[in-house]
Amino acid sequence: MPQPNGGDLLVALLRDLGVDTVFGVVSVHNLPLVEAVDRDLRFVPVRHEATAVNAADGHGRARGGLGCALTSTGTGAGNAAGSLIESLSTGSRVLHITGQIDSAHLGAGRGFIHETRDQLGMLRAVSSHAATVPDAASAGAVLRAAAAHALGPAGGPASVEWPIDLQYAAQDPTALPAAPAPAEPPLPAPAALDEAARLLAAARRPLLWAGGGATAAGPELAALLAEVNAGLLTSNSGRGAVPEDHDRCVGNFATTPAGRELLADADLLMSVGTHFRSNETADWSLRLPAVHVQIDHDPAALGRSYPAALTLHGDAATTLTALRQRLAAAPSTGGRAADGAWTARVRDAREEVRAALRDQIGPQAAICDAIRAALPRTAVIARDVTVPASSWGNRLLEIYAPHTNVFPRGGGIGQGLGMGIGAALAHPDTPSLVMAGDGGLAVHLGELLTLAQERPRLTLVVFNDGGYGVLRNMQDRYFDRRSGVDLATPDFAALAHATGLPYARIAAPDDAAPILTAATAGDGPTLVEVDLTALGPMKTPFTPPVALPAAR
Repeated sequence: MPQPNGGDLLVALLRDLGVDTVFGVVSVHNLPLVEAVDRDLRFVPVRHEATAVNAADGHGRARGGLGCALTSTGTGAGNAAGSLIESLSTGSRVLHITGQIDSAHLGAGRGFIHETRDQLGMLRAVSSHAATVPDAASAGAVLRAAAAHALGPAGGPASVEWPIDLQYAAQDPTALPAAPAPAEPPLPAPAALDEAARLLAAARRPLLWAGGGATAAGPELAALLAEVNAGLLTSNSGRGAVPEDHDRCVGNFATTPAGRELLADADLLMSVGTHFRSNETADWSLRLPAVHVQIDHDPAALGRSYPAALTLHGDAATTLTALRQRLAAAPSTGGRAADGAWTARVRDAREEVRAALRDQIGPQAAICDAIRAALPRTAVIARDVTVPASSWGNRLLEIYAPHTNVFPRGGGIGQGLGMGIGAALAHPDTPSLVMAGDGGLAVHLGELLTLAQERPRLTLVVFNDGGYGVLRNMQDRYFDRRSGVDLATPDFAALAHATGLPYARIAAPDDAAPILTAATAGDGPTLVEVDLTALGPMKTPFTPPVALPAAR
């Protein structure tokens, strides 16, 4: 038997972490790692390093754990950088292992094949943690520290560059360092919790706002929602913390007219784990109630985007539990459950924002309904940056659990298919769906071959409008001409045939339900093209909430 090497060490770590699938591109500078993973776990050979990270990201989000990507040194690591930025902006848990040239030549600048200047510096710029394996004896500790960082409270991608000679070096996988004990979640000071409970108990028109930091605290959030008779707004990242068919979940509609009115009339807002991103607050022009109680595990986030009357530095689940305990122990001051009109108002706002958006999107409402009806509540819906996703997929298409809500939070186009492949392989027995545009899909068109090869139970819905529809709408609205938005589009039926994928086309609202029901019922992938020209335009063209200083 050959002596175990770095690949066996990596496999031992991944097994210990419960990771059974790794995404990557094989290279002479990561061959021992790929060989071991492919032998003992599952290695998914994607066609581009950016997709390796996106797929690992989607896999980790869908499983609620760590995703792993393998890339090569130099250009390979550089190709991964954009997707690492997505993971960094999201705080998703990705372990990125990339090759490096032989340690004897590292830093010499001699032009060794695949060498790049200061690769570690590049990785540090796009990762929350980055390190180099300095010698064979340190490899296990470096890998363990990187994984611990990715799994820590802040999350984000952890990158490790591993010189190829040290990958081949002998290792003892049984000597892998033990995982560090998890840190105790932060809990606010008792006095701050007492004051927050007092404010909640006194509020007659309370709202909660759930962000990505609330997704691990869904039961606690739902219990507090009922305890104080509040309405619930969410960011895009917070969707599914409470199922969106809950009658007091208004959802990701804060900047709509009805959402703004609700905020204006609320006498308290408690935000949980949200950073109030620009596109969800109209560049922070959204007005919040004067009494704003903010909960976040990141102390730097407290008061950063909006002032808060009271800040609570704490883990969402433990903080919400502590608040409910105080509310249960305290006598009511007349606020809790006292204003039945507010509950009705929240429900009316919930219906109003959905009806308004449904009217605006016209014939695409039939596709939204068909997707939701065809998929089980536990199905992952991955959404690339495209007009349907940005207009209704991120709002009207109901999400019932956080792990099903996969999308590029950093706003980068072209990442949806990779994320969807990773997420689909995390739940192989449940159908998954990707919403992509023809422009975004073209960024990584080669991943159709990954889809055909791996055959996840994934329906790829491509909305074809012949280019970059979001930017086209902006240019049509604000400028005198179009620039760079009208693109050549492939014959998707022929493309599907060439890659061995089943194909269907939606050209009218009545096509949506039967086609999507059949596609999602299959046991493998299907490409469904939505011909937006044939389907007909939205009643109101979608333009993103981005301020344009030069707009006419």
